[in-house]
Amino acid sequence: MATPEQGPTGGLTPHIAIANSRASEAIDFYIKAFGATEVMRMPADDGVRLMHAHLTINGASLMMHDEFPEYVEHKSGPPDGVTLHLQVDDADAWFDRAVAAGASVVMPPGNMFWGDRYAQIKDPFGHMWSIGAPIKGET
Repeated sequence: MATPEQGPTGGLTPHIAIANSRASEAIDFYIKAFGATEVMRMPADDGVRLMHAHLTINGASLMMHDEFPEYVEHKSGPPDGVTLHLQVDDADAWFDRAVAAGASVVMPPGNMFWGDRYAQIKDPFGHMWSIGAPIKGET
């Protein structure tokens, strides 16, 4: 039987790698930027890196770990090609909190043709995030 520490038992859960032994720092950032809750962390034998961590953000799970280049053929490059999306109640408030915590602005909040107030940021670890909420006053 699965335990909550094992993580989700269904759905799709992003599992991101954090470069330069900064996964613990990333957890602190996600707590400040997105109101994340830390479910668990498992340190590696070296006492520095994390083998595994599980957070919840806005009701969803995010898994992460430090990179372990000694176990792969080549070190990975900067994160590219994936955007983590947060559908929230107030895009401006979530955007402002993330930027105040240290995220870089990629696209400031704006009203989009599909009916969302939408923005994009990049976290200090190179991961892209989008933030969306229904435009206030529209259904």
